[in-house]
Amino acid sequence: MIAIVDCNNFYVSCERVFNPKLEKRPVVVLSNNDGCIISRSNEAKALGIEMGSPAFKMESFLREHNVAVFSSNYALYGDFSARVMNTLAQFVPDIEIYSIDEAFLDLAEYRGDLHELGGRIRMRVKQWTGIPVSVGIAATKTLAKVANKIAKKSNGVFLLNDADTIRKTLMKLDVEKVWGIGRQYERMLRMHGIKTAYELTQAKDSWIQKSMTIVGLRLVNELRGIPSICLDTDPDPKKAICTARSFGHLLSDYESVSEALANYAATFAFKLRKQKSCANMLTVFLDTNRFRESDPQYFNSAVITLPEASNYTPDIIRHAVAGLKRIFKKGYLYKKTGIIITGLVPENQVQGNLFGQADTDRQKRLMDVVDKINSELGRDFIRTLSQGFERKWRLRQEKLSPRYTTRWEDLLNVNVDEN
Repeated sequence: MIAIVDCNNFYVSCERVFNPKLEKRPVVVLSNNDGCIISRSNEAKALGIEMGSPAFKMESFLREHNVAVFSSNYALYGDFSARVMNTLAQFVPDIEIYSIDEAFLDLAEYRGDLHELGGRIRMRVKQWTGIPVSVGIAATKTLAKVANKIAKKSNGVFLLNDADTIRKTLMKLDVEKVWGIGRQYERMLRMHGIKTAYELTQAKDSWIQKSMTIVGLRLVNELRGIPSICLDTDPDPKKAICTARSFGHLLSDYESVSEALANYAATFAFKLRKQKSCANMLTVFLDTNRFRESDPQYFNSAVITLPEASNYTPDIIRHAVAGLKRIFKKGYLYKKTGIIITGLVPENQVQGNLFGQADTDRQKRLMDVVDKINSELGRDFIRTLSQGFERKWRLRQEKLSPRYTTRWEDLLNVNVDEN
């Protein structure tokens, strides 16, 4: 059996942990640059607020209904995610972290009452982290996802292991609500008269494989209760990493754009070291705001091949900034810059350069120390000069909550009345 544990309205729930006044009040969290609504409390959903709604179009509505609005606080959410996953790991030996707010648990060796286990998981996660979760349990990952949908609308735990219950549930489930069925497959299946998950399970294997490939057949077998998608408890390192963020406001000067790119590059280098990889190719790109049609438009990119694969922060920054110099032009208002790192190889398999002079052992020792200090004292506590200090390019986060768990200055102050 497999369980999936899903945090309820995760970003909103994180905001509520240290701010109990938000309970029972409609709450929404915005995307980067306070653009769109990406998380909603149940109270906000009841008001008809849709996912992805542009925040600027909703301002009067949000004020009218006393909706609490927050900028995305990814430092807070990431820390809470780690706390939730560490709590879940107390229950089973094997866990697949599927996303920031979801994890699959392998219950194959568990011999007790599964529904009772689901209840204990909910209670402990809530007690240890303050985050409410829903638990769906079934014989396959896909059926567990179905069970989780039901759990969210019931008492928080749903066990889908009875053949008759599975059949009745799938008969009521629209085919597009099945995990892994996108819009393209939805249109194709409905065109062939398949409207529910149950009808999909009744289709012939040969037709499914022809129409949806072997991946689709695995998905359908999962719906039939045949385990076909294994838990990925040891995911492979990423083959590429990309970050492209809009600036808090339009930038025209090279220094500010370069500073932003240097920070992205430093973050990438840290991610490479974390997964014990090195990169030998970077792609840097630069873009204006295409929605401001009255402004001159410009987009360009540069590909840089490193002489030797590296995860050394100064190297990554130096090559990224060199790429930016090749494509930057004055006279434009830039909205976004980004970097893609490819050609990843394990750090213990880097092919040396005959003419290289880098002391890789010394670089590794230095980065280990920097990473340790930054992990203890805060991100970018130690940084390169090219990352700057003014950071005019920062995302617009006008409604950012404190980073209660990752920043000393934001720790809660508790006043104790001596009387």
